[in-house]
Amino acid sequence: MNWIISGALVLTTIGTIVSILMLLRYRPIRGAYSVSLRHFTLLLLVYITVILSFSNLYLGLELLGFEVLKEGNSHVEGTVNHLIEDIIYFSAVTLLSVGYGDLVPVGIGRMIAMVQALFGYILPAAFVVTSVLQVTKKEE
Repeated sequence: MNWIISGALVLTTIGTIVSILMLLRYRPIRGAYSVSLRHFTLLLLVYITVILSFSNLYLGLELLGFEVLKEGNSHVEGTVNHLIEDIIYFSAVTLLSVGYGDLVPVGIGRMIAMVQALFGYILPAAFVVTSVLQVTKKEE
C-alpha cells in the first residue's frame, strides 16, 4: 500500500511541474487579442492541477502516518471523505491566498504549504510575463 501512495505522490509532483512548464511555454494564437480565452483556460487548468496535486500530496502523507494538518488544536479527524474535503479546501486556500488559519499545517506540511503558497504567487506572474512577451514579440 505504501508503494502505491508513494507512486501517486511522485506522479502528482511530476504533474505539477509539467503544468507549470506548459503555462510558461504556451503561446497564444496570433490574432487581434494576444491574450485569448484559451490562455485563461490554460491558467485555470494549471491552478486546478496544482490544487489537486498538492491535495494528493497532503492526503498521501496523512495516509502514510505523517501529521500534516491540524484543525484547531487537534489533528484533522473524521471520515475519509471529510479528510479529503478538508485537504482540498486547505490546498485551494493556501494556493489562492495565504490561508485563513482554521486549518494549520504542521511538521512537513509547513514546508509543503510554503512551496504551494510560492506557486500561488508565481503562477499569475508567469501568466502575465508570457502574455507580455507575446505582445512584445508581435510588435517587433
